Amino acid sequence: MRVTVEIVGGETREVEIAAGDSYADLLAPTDLSPHTVSILVDGTPVPEDQPVETDHVRVVRLVKGG
Repeated sequence: MRVTVEIVGGETREVEIAAGDSYADLLAPTDLSPHTVSILVDGTPVPEDQPVETDHVRVVRLVKGG
């Protein structure tokens, strides 16, 4: 399955994944950790361990500070 990964404020990539791969697996080629981003499908965050069921996701980097 081919999925478009749109990294907000960065690049957009086409990623090839196998059936049953999770959203965390989808991030592997992007060098982003699932612990430092939020993955959105249709504007709604999805769990990183959920199987991918869409062909387009947005990835938002989480900002820490204080």
